[in-house]
Amino acid sequence: MSTISYSFSDARVSLRSILDTSERGGISTIRRREHHDPAAIVNARLLRDFFESTVENNVQLASEDGVWLMYMPGQSFAAEANTLDEVIVDFIDGLRDYAETWAEHFSTASNHSKNWALVQLVTLSDDEQLTRWLTGTAE
Repeated sequence: MSTISYSFSDARVSLRSILDTSERGGISTIRRREHHDPAAIVNARLLRDFFESTVENNVQLASEDGVWLMYMPGQSFAAEANTLDEVIVDFIDGLRDYAETWAEHFSTASNHSKNWALVQLVTLSDDEQLTRWLTGTAE
């Protein structure tokens, strides 16, 4: 299936076709102006599945004296709680906070710019999907 490219004006009148292409697994691109990067319209489920299979899950988990710690080495978010379930929930909350602020605060920082795919995975996932990814039980 080839990529179909649209101008902004053409995309407004072709939205049904763009969504149909996405549903079938294809890609449509929309360019607002000549010198701007195009936006891609893709199937969100397929994109999320791709990120789940390609974003490195380097989550570390530790327990000491009844306290659980979950973190990703080199990242600015972590969670600490009294139970494993609580630490996972808190870590997901931290991931969501990070993803919400990434574009505005972190995307241009050299130590965060490489997290684009992680941010997309978090954004496209519900809590259950993130739990499975974090615990290595993803389908």
